[in-house]
Amino acid sequence: MKLRYKIFIIGLALIGLSSCSDFLDKVPDTRVYLVNLDQLEQLLVTAYTQNNYALVGELSSDNVVDNNSPSDDGVRYHLSSYDQFDEEVYAWKDVTLDINDSDCPSGVWSGCYGAIAAANAVLQKIEEFDQAGEIEGEAITSADRARMNAIKGEAYMIRAYHHYILAQVFCMPYRGPEISKTLPGIPYATKPETELDPKYDRGTLQETYDKIEQDLLLGLEYVTEDYYEVPKYHFNIASSNAFAARFYTVKREYDKVVQYATAAFKGNDPSTMRNDFWDQTDFYYYSDIARYYSSVERPGNFMMIGTYSTWDRRFYGYRFSCARDALRGSIQGPGPSWDKCVWSYRNGKDKISFAMMPCYQYFCASAGQEYGAFFVGNCFEQFEYTDKVAGIGYVHMVRPEFTSQETILLRAEANLFLGNIDAAFDDLYLWNHEHLLLDESRNYNMTELTKEQIESFYSYYDNPTRKDPGFGIVKQFNIDEVCPSDKYHMTQEIEPYMQCVQHFRRIQMIHLGNRWFDIKRYGFSITHKMGINDVYTLEVLDPRYAIQIPSEVVGAGLEPNERQTFKPESSLVLKKDAYVRVN
Repeated sequence: MKLRYKIFIIGLALIGLSSCSDFLDKVPDTRVYLVNLDQLEQLLVTAYTQNNYALVGELSSDNVVDNNSPSDDGVRYHLSSYDQFDEEVYAWKDVTLDINDSDCPSGVWSGCYGAIAAANAVLQKIEEFDQAGEIEGEAITSADRARMNAIKGEAYMIRAYHHYILAQVFCMPYRGPEISKTLPGIPYATKPETELDPKYDRGTLQETYDKIEQDLLLGLEYVTEDYYEVPKYHFNIASSNAFAARFYTVKREYDKVVQYATAAFKGNDPSTMRNDFWDQTDFYYYSDIARYYSSVERPGNFMMIGTYSTWDRRFYGYRFSCARDALRGSIQGPGPSWDKCVWSYRNGKDKISFAMMPCYQYFCASAGQEYGAFFVGNCFEQFEYTDKVAGIGYVHMVRPEFTSQETILLRAEANLFLGNIDAAFDDLYLWNHEHLLLDESRNYNMTELTKEQIESFYSYYDNPTRKDPGFGIVKQFNIDEVCPSDKYHMTQEIEPYMQCVQHFRRIQMIHLGNRWFDIKRYGFSITHKMGINDVYTLEVLDPRYAIQIPSEVVGAGLEPNERQTFKPESSLVLKKDAYVRVN
């Protein structure tokens, strides 16, 4: 099948073709051929996908609800979707609409393979330089060799990372070395596409992960920060190790997770990388602190990726948003050390009370909708005008792709399965401590984390006799079924701490799409209420864990993901005329 991507090589269209003989002497395309290391470095700048998997991940997860579905008290709305494919993704259906959108599955697919193509072009040229022993007619020097290795390291990391994202989105979760041999992977591209209509095979999921690991380890061998003007816009030492920790967490190789997560801090005390955006007091607009959140100035930001995305716009008056239980289960809900931090606001005549981590007081904003569409600034839109008079331009969202906070939670999870509860607790304590305000008078009853709080809170919220809802914070883990291991198992002793890990990860990475990957690897079952009375339930290892391969790619001959015929379960008991409908 033909992977629909192009290699974008820096250059301008050929001009000044003054005669027929001149024309015949020219290469009949608009490419500029790579001839030196400067061009390779410039090409790698384009080798990070500009499409965003956040929308697909969030709509598939439990971080979003359908506001057109009745709430517990029967209130529902009549809102339009920002895009029609939003409805298909939310219902875990195959996407057939808006296939050219940068936020849809087709956009994720083409964006990742476009980045991979650029990385492959660079790696091929490095190989050619090596074989020739020269660059532009000059012998390769030791300085050239060091620079080539740095370029090669980044290219390997880019290729590994984008195949990893493709596997996370379009494949079932990794299930160990044996079961994964029976599951389809994704085409692993290692050479630039030169044929008109090449054919690709998906291979197995194990083969995909083996190749990702091979590239990852090669990248770690060569990656450096010596040649970057702004290292945090590239795979640097910290982000490369953070990616390795994330990769080995999925594979349940927890000793390696601890190794690479620790290496991501480069020998520094993780507490020195405190991301203190919530302590900033010199910002006037919400947008100011949101931009700071994804800036290189924050010590805990390891790597940022700029994307084109309209994800942020979906919070403003549209059908799907982070509201109701999705909101209370994440950014505006209780937690083990902030259960007594109670806030309130008025929604018409009603007073709404809730527990919330105090750090979100100035970082969590409302879209002004009465159904309660709240969001944090990690997905804030940054608009680039191409014509201010016409009001047109590009919509950007900068992803904090790897951070110290996520990495410390990966290490906590690994230590739990390694039996090091004390070490895991230290990392959970640090994450919690980082969210305390430096001005203690503003912490509003938030406390330092204790083991007793963890063991009490997460069992308390799983207590069926509790009268008020737990907002879906506590989930049933099925990680041992998803990825069986002879060495590591979920035990009653570590479960409350794992509940804490997944809860903190949900809060930390809200709106970024990674919650969907956690749902798959932990084996969570989630439910989506949709419209008047449709209820869809996703059980552990449901085939819909794997987002369907884009329709145009399937049409070109690639094997689609397995699908069954799923019908919504009509389990809402209220009759239609009992709902309070708000237009």
